[in-house]
Amino acid sequence: MENAEPGAVREKFSLMLPDRFQIISTITFDFKRQFISFIGYSDIDTKEKTFTVAGLNQVGIKLFEITENKGETELRFAIEEFANKGNLAEAVAGDIRKTYFDRLPSDRAKIYKKKHAVVFVQDEPEGIIEFIFAGPGSLLVEKRCIVDNQVVWSVNYYEYRIENGKLHPAGIILDNIKYGYKLTMRLKEIRS
Repeated sequence: MENAEPGAVREKFSLMLPDRFQIISTITFDFKRQFISFIGYSDIDTKEKTFTVAGLNQVGIKLFEITENKGETELRFAIEEFANKGNLAEAVAGDIRKTYFDRLPSDRAKIYKKKHAVVFVQDEPEGIIEFIFAGPGSLLVEKRCIVDNQVVWSVNYYEYRIENGKLHPAGIILDNIKYGYKLTMRLKEIRS
């Protein structure tokens, strides 16, 4: 990675990202060692920044459905257990945004070349966002937010698959350090 041209790394990755996709994943939510597993269906448009996500239990009963369109988040449905857990819609929407939107650093990002990675760093209203590209193909392996020199959340991407010429991470781990939970997502099916 020391010899990698950062602009080429960013450009190559941008060409491989899908604009719109539908995925089915298994998801495990870990909050203070209490685990909830469910099947997630997501219809995501990264250009328009819109999505619909639904969680179903293992027998197919809908647990929740959330949409976002032009910055407006709507909780269309949630079982009582989830509806009583604070602002579920905003929490899920925030995690979808962190995971699937803005996966490319801006052209203005500072660049740090390391032995095994290229790191892009940019200031955003919520904090400093770091994009770490590494490994075979120089792909995005981590995106994280730092506030007051502390990581408040990170998203790790691994085992990328190519479907219809576009990259999809088969595994994603979102660690929300600030709120003390972790989401582990395993890709099962892609519909582009």
